[in-house]
Amino acid sequence: MNAMNIKVLTALALAVSAARVLADSTNNPVKIGAAAAAQHYDERLTVTGTVSQVSLRPTIVFINLDHRFPDSPMAAVIHAKDTNQFANLRQLEGKQVESTGKIVKYRNRPEMVLEKASQLLIVGGGAATNAPAAPSAPAAPKGTNDLTTGVM
Repeated sequence: MNAMNIKVLTALALAVSAARVLADSTNNPVKIGAAAAAQHYDERLTVTGTVSQVSLRPTIVFINLDHRFPDSPMAAVIHAKDTNQFANLRQLEGKQVESTGKIVKYRNRPEMVLEKASQLLIVGGGAATNAPAAPSAPAAPKGTNDLTTGVM
C-alpha cells in the first residue's frame, strides 16, 4: 500500500469513528436502511423502511420492512405482553417507518423487539409522528390483549 492509500483509509476510519461518537454523545442512534440490518447485530440503531406486511399471531406481531416475509430484510416484533402499547398496527402497512432498538439475530435473520410505541416512528409525508399508541384504559385482565381478541 502506498502512503496515499494509507492516508485515505486512516481519514475514512477517523470519520466513521467520529460519526459513531457523535451519534452516541447526542443519544441519537445511527440510522440505517432495513437492508443493512444484518450487518449490525447487537447494535442499538434506528432502522428505516416501508412496512410491507403486518402479521398478527396469537403471541407475537411481525412488522416486515421493505418486503413481505420471507424476503423481508428485517422485522420489528412486538410480543403479546407489549401489544397494548400499540394501536391500529395494520394501518402501518405501506407507511415509511423508523424503528429504534437493538438489532438481534433470530433464526439467522435480523429483528428488533419493540416494547414501547415510542420505538416506532411513522415518517414521510410531512411531520414524523409516533406510531399510534393504544388509548389509556384500565389494565386488561391477565392473559388478554389485542392479539387474543383478534382486534387491532
